[in-house]
Amino acid sequence: MRLASLGSGSKGNATLVEGAEGCVLIDCGFSLRQFEQRLERLQLAPEAIRALLVTHEHSDHGSGVAKVAARYGIPVVTTVGTARCLQLEQYEAIRGGDEFCFAGLSVRAVTVPHDAAEPVQFVFEEPASGLRLGVLTDSGHVSDHMIDAYCELDALLLEFNYDDAMLENGPYPPRLKQRIAGRHGHLSNTQSLGLLQRIDRQRLKRLIAGHLSEKNNRPDIVAGLLRDWQGSGNPCDTRIACQQQGFHWVDI
Repeated sequence: MRLASLGSGSKGNATLVEGAEGCVLIDCGFSLRQFEQRLERLQLAPEAIRALLVTHEHSDHGSGVAKVAARYGIPVVTTVGTARCLQLEQYEAIRGGDEFCFAGLSVRAVTVPHDAAEPVQFVFEEPASGLRLGVLTDSGHVSDHMIDAYCELDALLLEFNYDDAMLENGPYPPRLKQRIAGRHGHLSNTQSLGLLQRIDRQRLKRLIAGHLSEKNNRPDIVAGLLRDWQGSGNPCDTRIACQQQGFHWVDI
């Protein structure tokens, strides 16, 4: 199993997870042309994508879903609430807690607190090897349910959306700041580090920080936090996903 990103941030998100029988695409917040160009960088044919899993309807995650799915005949898998907001005519409906299989991977949908109609995130397991990967972004706070779902992972793509001081002193209007920092907004650097302290991370060997805000966070801040976290007894590989390049294939 391996994963890659076409881009991660407020201007567009799309993540690929590859199993023994192809790939699944999580979200597509890019135009059809951008999607094709970014996918080409990974040397992956669109025909290898077995399903498009949609976490929620916000444009940076869902704006390209319908066109990409229609162009390449990719089945869309999402919740009823998300599908209605995106006005999807054809999709496979799931709910938080559901488990299903695509591309030789077992997938579990995890309900998360975010200001969307029916948002979910995902945990993947490769049955043959037992490897487990979690993808977790767009959550306003860390719930006990999330802690249970994201324990005993081998790799985790985790949102580090904003730095508290940068958001507080930044250019956003007060209402938007409250929305981002609210219980149905996004995870701050501090909240994400707190989640890492609470989950069972004995198996964790890959940690990727994603969905960094371009105005309310900086890669160097997150890199410093990850170095400190590694130095406090967490010797796993860490890296940061960016908006323009995402990240290339990472083996789990």
